Amino acid sequence: MNPQELQADEARRCQEFPVVKDQIYLAHAGVCPLPRRVAQAIQSYAWSCTQGDQETLVPFSQMGKTRGLAAQLLSATPEDIAFIGPTSVALSLVAAGLPWKPGDNVVIHYDDYPSNVYPWMTLTQKGVEVRFLQPRVPGCIEINDVLCRLDSRTRLVSLASSHFVTGYCPDIQAIGRALRQSDVWFCVDAIQTLGIRPLDAACVDFLAADAHKWLLGPGAAGVLYVRKAMQETLRPALVGWHNIDCPEFIAQESIRFKPDARRYEPGSANLLGLVGLHAALELILEVGIEPISCELLRIREWLIPRLRDRQWQVLASDASPARSGGIISFRREGCDMAALHRRLEKRRVYTSLRQDRQGRQYLRLSPHFYNTLGELEEFLSALD
Repeated sequence: MNPQELQADEARRCQEFPVVKDQIYLAHAGVCPLPRRVAQAIQSYAWSCTQGDQETLVPFSQMGKTRGLAAQLLSATPEDIAFIGPTSVALSLVAAGLPWKPGDNVVIHYDDYPSNVYPWMTLTQKGVEVRFLQPRVPGCIEINDVLCRLDSRTRLVSLASSHFVTGYCPDIQAIGRALRQSDVWFCVDAIQTLGIRPLDAACVDFLAADAHKWLLGPGAAGVLYVRKAMQETLRPALVGWHNIDCPEFIAQESIRFKPDARRYEPGSANLLGLVGLHAALELILEVGIEPISCELLRIREWLIPRLRDRQWQVLASDASPARSGGIISFRREGCDMAALHRRLEKRRVYTSLRQDRQGRQYLRLSPHFYNTLGELEEFLSALD
């Protein structure tokens, strides 16, 4: 499925993405509408569940195939992939499972989405110091911003792959390589880029992302990546029948975890969600990460000049293509952004309203590869 060919075929676009029939949806950085094939996969499985055992109705091989699809997206191996659910849960499990010592410190960005702030703040209860990055523009983090906060007691750095308001994408590869050389663990909240930007997980130790944004999947069907070399270090914070050996469901005298990332899955899987995730991963990989990334960059390069011509202040508007994600946020001094957001919604143009620490509000756009320039022109018309 080529993005340009899809956009030129309105019948197929409506078939694949029913949301486009009666609205302009530009809020994928929040919660996405489901593509038809994802909804149909969930619906078909849900109906089959009326006929018998929910678990046996999912072919045993499908879970392995879904891990393989997720691994393909991350240039990883299936043995590195766990299905945890919400990003917040996955990041909390990483924070809770590592061997911290009093006096250790972690480095995070204070203005990241709270899912990647609060789990690390709780470590102060273990005597761990939390060091905050506070760049001049939220999310616009450069490698030196990180390195200058490290010392001999720094154990981990956790960053978002793209800031949820500015859309700026730090150089995860370069930061990861530098931290590996410094023997500092690296954790990434990838929910704002997984599915729209290439990412080689070899440069990180831990990575988490739910499916309900750019992956075009259902909520609470997320992925946790744990690098193989870290799986003995990261203790499973939750235990149950699924992640510990218990033949014939009989508890054993000793605890032996699964030999791969399944050790972080303590109990029954969210099968409805994982069926949807499988269909969503197939869709994203069918289109291709590179074509999706190129299409979102094309949209960005088309839209930002038109917003600036209308005297809107666009955050991170000068970011290079390598540092740009799918988010475009803008505001104007004196404009009631909340009222504008409501007015657009009444015209069935869906965006997100976000606010910074100083109370300034922004309209956040996050179109996906199936949004057309015609829709963006309609958005600009409604904006005017």
